[in-house]
Amino acid sequence: MRSRLGLIGVMLVALSIGAWADSVQEDWGAFLHYTAIGRFELAKGFGEKIVAANPEPTELLDLSEANPEGYRLLLKMHTDSDELRQVSGQVLDIIEKGRFIRRTDPKIINQEIARLSTTIRGRIAAEERLRNAGEYAVPFMLAAMADESRKNEFAYITDALSKLGVGAVRPLVAAMQMENPAVRAEVVRALGQIGTMEPLPYLKLILEQDSSETCRAMATAAIRRVDAGALQIPAAELFFRLGEAYYDRHDVLAPSAEYSFANIWFWDKDKQALTRQEVSKAYFNELMSMRCAEWALTADPAMGKAIGLWLAAFYRAELAGVEMPVYFGAGHANAMTYATTAGPEYVHQALERALKNKEAGVALGAIEALAVNAGEKSLLYRVGMSQPLADALSFADRKVQYSAAIAFAEANPTSAFTGSELIVRHLASAIYEEGRDELGEELSKTYAMRAVQAAYKLALSRNTIVDLSLAQPALVAATTGDWPQMQTAAADVLAYLSSPEAQRAIAAMALNDQNSKDVRLAAFASLARSAKLNANLLLAAHIDALYALVASVEADPDIRAGAAGAFGALNLPSERVRTLILERARF
Repeated sequence: MRSRLGLIGVMLVALSIGAWADSVQEDWGAFLHYTAIGRFELAKGFGEKIVAANPEPTELLDLSEANPEGYRLLLKMHTDSDELRQVSGQVLDIIEKGRFIRRTDPKIINQEIARLSTTIRGRIAAEERLRNAGEYAVPFMLAAMADESRKNEFAYITDALSKLGVGAVRPLVAAMQMENPAVRAEVVRALGQIGTMEPLPYLKLILEQDSSETCRAMATAAIRRVDAGALQIPAAELFFRLGEAYYDRHDVLAPSAEYSFANIWFWDKDKQALTRQEVSKAYFNELMSMRCAEWALTADPAMGKAIGLWLAAFYRAELAGVEMPVYFGAGHANAMTYATTAGPEYVHQALERALKNKEAGVALGAIEALAVNAGEKSLLYRVGMSQPLADALSFADRKVQYSAAIAFAEANPTSAFTGSELIVRHLASAIYEEGRDELGEELSKTYAMRAVQAAYKLALSRNTIVDLSLAQPALVAATTGDWPQMQTAAADVLAYLSSPEAQRAIAAMALNDQNSKDVRLAAFASLARSAKLNANLLLAAHIDALYALVASVEADPDIRAGAAGAFGALNLPSERVRTLILERARF
């Protein structure tokens, strides 16, 4: 194996080093040579020299194109070698930058556009190079077509426009907003000849709204060429379907794999020109899905389901963890703000999509929005045959389950539904902090507190649908913990449960002198509330301990007063009070 690599190394040296004189060429050749023979520590040094030299990207691109075997070896090391992965990636980044510079150079593109109207050989070569430039050639070609002084080139440019291929579709559909009807018509024609499905909604919108009879006729012909059935479907629906295809990440809609970024194209109405913004591939599909939803709403303001798609795509874009694109502008609200403003109907649509696609993050965002602005009826909103929030109670993600249970609890449901028994189960699980290892301590505690607060609302309203007694073990356990806020909140809920175990747990919490004064006072208040609601359910030992506190002259006055209030609320026979009075009496 090593001898084979040695032979490859000799070949690479011959190809890569040869007569090259400058240091970048020599370092490139040495890097490939030592990589090929397995001397990775030496190869790494030469790779780092290349990066440190900050070479002209197009120069390194030339070197890689002159040695395709070496370039393939570089790609392999970036994928397979732990030692060379980082430096190989850095070198590849420079090469790709060179590829981008060459492909997008306005001077070169404009030269090739001019060559279209020269000789046949020149036109063929120019068409190939413009096709290689792809979407980057479109703005310059459209500008030349709109230039009155270049009318003699118009036919050659329009002929080349349709030969750019699918990579040119996105800037071309953005350019359909231009005011020049002659150029717009040629854009429509080119899209029909390219033959992909993506332009269909834009073409149908031309057919529905464009004032130019020529453009409408060409749009009809273009649609028939691609898919005649689309003539019977409204543009808004076609935009919605395209948005779903982007959301579902269909391969045919993927941006160029050659670059680490993607382009989103816009039409500048003031300048009557195309502009582009680079965005991260991490959320390109989501941004395009949002744009399609926006076009759907433009085509038909009543296309409500486009709002649900837009919200789902926005939530998923945020999950990419990348700063929102520049074109969003300053002050652009987050997905949560839009969701709570949109209302339950559209948030349920986003939630249903997330559950279907098993997207916990999107589902969680939608549920949190529903928890803010949805009542019981809207929480059980149906999308088709499903009730998304009820389905979320069974979703295979703990955060989604907890959030759905809390949302239902805070809405105080008054009627049972399929899965309603899961509400208290998830509340209890959250209070127990069963998901601590999975969620992390901070998030686990957040859910625990939210769950106990939601349980308190249910208890306060005397809810008959959610049986809080099933959460009693978790609440009792919380009173013995070392988290004061949770102890207090749990005791507040237990006070409303007509159960000896609940009342006795509160009493034990109040009587435990290891608890802080504030915790004990809160517990005495909860014990008094429990006694008023449920009468005395304590054991004699609890009553004796309470009496001892009330009778003690050494106890903290506040603790003594708290114990007295609880003792009195128990409404015990008068013997105890009579004894207390007479013990301190003076005759």
